[in-house]
Amino acid sequence: MYDLESLKSFIDTAKGERLPALLLKNTRLVNVMSGEVYNTNIAIDSGLIVGVGADYKEAHELIDLDGNYAIPGLINSHTHLESSLLTPEEYARAVLPHGTTTIIIDPHEISNVLGMEGIRYIIEASREIPLNIYIMAPSCVPATELETSGACFTANEIEELLRLDNVIGIAEMMDVPGLLNKGEDELKKVLVGRRAKRPIDGHAPMLTGKPLNAYIGVGIRSDHEATRADEALEKLRLGMYIMIREGSAARNLEEILKIVDARNYRRCLFVTDDKEPQDILEEGEVDYIIEKAVRLGLDPIMAIQMATINPAEAFGLKDLGAISPGYRADIAVVEDLDGFKVRMVIKDGHIVVRDGLLSVKIERHPDISVTKRIRVAPLDPDSFKIRLKGDRAKVIGITEDQLITKKLIKKIKKVGGDVVADPENDILKVVVIERHRATGNIGLGLLYGFGLKSGAIGSSVAHDSHNLIIIGANDEDMLLAARKLIDMGGGFIVVSDGEVLGALDLPIAGLISDQPLEYVSKKDAKLREIARGLGAKPHAPFITMSFLALPVIPSLKITDKGLIDVDQFKVVSLEADEP
Repeated sequence: MYDLESLKSFIDTAKGERLPALLLKNTRLVNVMSGEVYNTNIAIDSGLIVGVGADYKEAHELIDLDGNYAIPGLINSHTHLESSLLTPEEYARAVLPHGTTTIIIDPHEISNVLGMEGIRYIIEASREIPLNIYIMAPSCVPATELETSGACFTANEIEELLRLDNVIGIAEMMDVPGLLNKGEDELKKVLVGRRAKRPIDGHAPMLTGKPLNAYIGVGIRSDHEATRADEALEKLRLGMYIMIREGSAARNLEEILKIVDARNYRRCLFVTDDKEPQDILEEGEVDYIIEKAVRLGLDPIMAIQMATINPAEAFGLKDLGAISPGYRADIAVVEDLDGFKVRMVIKDGHIVVRDGLLSVKIERHPDISVTKRIRVAPLDPDSFKIRLKGDRAKVIGITEDQLITKKLIKKIKKVGGDVVADPENDILKVVVIERHRATGNIGLGLLYGFGLKSGAIGSSVAHDSHNLIIIGANDEDMLLAARKLIDMGGGFIVVSDGEVLGALDLPIAGLISDQPLEYVSKKDAKLREIARGLGAKPHAPFITMSFLALPVIPSLKITDKGLIDVDQFKVVSLEADEP
């Protein structure tokens, strides 16, 4: 309704002087404004809700919802589309049957590889698909100076991005030490957001006390990294929106839900952050979080509000998040508010899901794609050798269902003076190989708790700079995995005893497949199965591995520059007795 004639037409339809295009009758409306559920009819025309009430009885098309519940289309408030391994078109195919009609993304994965070209790809590939994709301008490209990325965004790039279609704010400010140390690059980015009056997302794991006050006070208004109830409550009390995350690797819902009640739930949102295609197909997306939250005791109306009107208000999406006159006709129809089974989805007034199945064809854009050749300095059998003085070393410890890792000191195994993997004691090698500039950087480390008994797994998905990351029980298989990834142009791979057991090509920036959802999901599931067959413990081994390279989440991580002590925010030696 951005011109005079559209406004006049809307008024005529709302007043009943012309028939609407579609009428949903005999529905139980979940009214997220009032918190009520009641029987009514919903009139839709020109992609908008034109009226709600029993007085609306006729339309060009009538659909009897037979007492099913109508709720606003679900909003995923923070996700990285690249982590699904899917193009925007295929992501829409994956999530629409689950009632999600809007996602708010931080494309810093593809930006760290391809810079502005990566974001333009997302924007172009998202046009004319039945899914609202709003973009937060990546604030951390790279995330820190402790890694090598393929691009760099300054405040000037952020300002440019805010002028692009559907870019609505600034994405998670991950370099917390940089900001709190008054780094001008970080502060200039915050100022760009504040001057433009756009929301600025946070990323502040375990931040507390006075530093947290400073972080919030400069203008950061949300956080999705809380893993403990007390941490979330402190952030909530200080004015943050709390994004409750339930993804593939990080599952925080059960813990954070402890603080949610009728007094504060309007400041809480549901997010997936990172979710792989197999998990979307098998579990669901935001609908899965709602169903699980209700199962854990949350009031279903509150749960729906946390996935609809709350994020719409938090991000200034004034025509989304409710079924109300003038709002966009994005609606999910569900059978009940406990099992939350989605039966129908309406997007901009058009039915896109019937009986739980996608009912429209979403066209692919084969001419819209971006690739990047992997540039790695030559590798040889000595590339992954680790030499230490003592028989104990600093080791990265896996934390189940969390992105946070532990700082461990473990006795290590040596052969001829070289440190080797010790799978019998669950100590593996982990390496990160710089892949953007062929610098020759290789970060070498040790890992505990991953469980691999033999072979190696590798990936070009390694948050957030996305260098190559390899975990292995022996150097030979790790070297093979690295070389095959380079030949593939990026992807996932599992090898053992000198043979490739499985692989998934990710030709779009080494992050995204150019294949359909079903193919990617099947490959993803098969690779998980193969990795678990070699002993891998994590539910999602590849995404768990990818976060070992993110040096902004405590406590020990690894990048192409070496082992990172996140608490000290510096590269440290593997030697147990050295900082």
